[in-house]
Amino acid sequence: MSPRSSLADAARTRAAILAHGTAVASVEGLAGLTIGRLAADLGMSKSGLLGPFGNKETLQLQVVEAAADVFWREIWEPVADRPAGLPRLAAVCGSWVRHLARPVFPGGCFFIAAASEFDDRPGPVRDLVLGYADRWHRELRGQALRAVADGDLPAGTDPEQLIFELTGLVLALHQALRLRQDAGAVPRACQGMARLLGVPVRPTA
Repeated sequence: MSPRSSLADAARTRAAILAHGTAVASVEGLAGLTIGRLAADLGMSKSGLLGPFGNKETLQLQVVEAAADVFWREIWEPVADRPAGLPRLAAVCGSWVRHLARPVFPGGCFFIAAASEFDDRPGPVRDLVLGYADRWHRELRGQALRAVADGDLPAGTDPEQLIFELTGLVLALHQALRLRQDAGAVPRACQGMARLLGVPVRPTA
């Protein structure tokens, strides 16, 4: 086998491990990720799985990073070409709703679950989850600020309050979909977002 083939095989194996890891963590939490569990699920030896990761914490960190890539690709990238400000913010809200409604991960939103699991657990995993949450908040706030500057939102709009309320609707939607399996939650979430933004919000990319 050529070195190039070996590298390609290693990359495919790592991608398969991370994809399965994000799915498991979305349902059972990052604490449920163990080398032994994933090795058994994927029909690998523990030593074979240890190679790319080394230990449980490194595995958890890389699973968080893989989930962040999916989140960004699902929610931000499809609407990144919309005009900055209110058009992009409304489109992002729509793709965020769509991401939860599909759902992309079997346990619902990976980051809602991870934030709840690690909010009181100091350490590198919490720091990474918080870092991604802060990055998302900054992106949304930036679009809200642009919308105010453009006059598309009222001059007195508080961007922090707006993002707080939009995030609250997402959390309510997640609970309604996962816990209560409420099919009417998606239009209600879109209605609430539209009321805050003053423009329609549709759960499409």
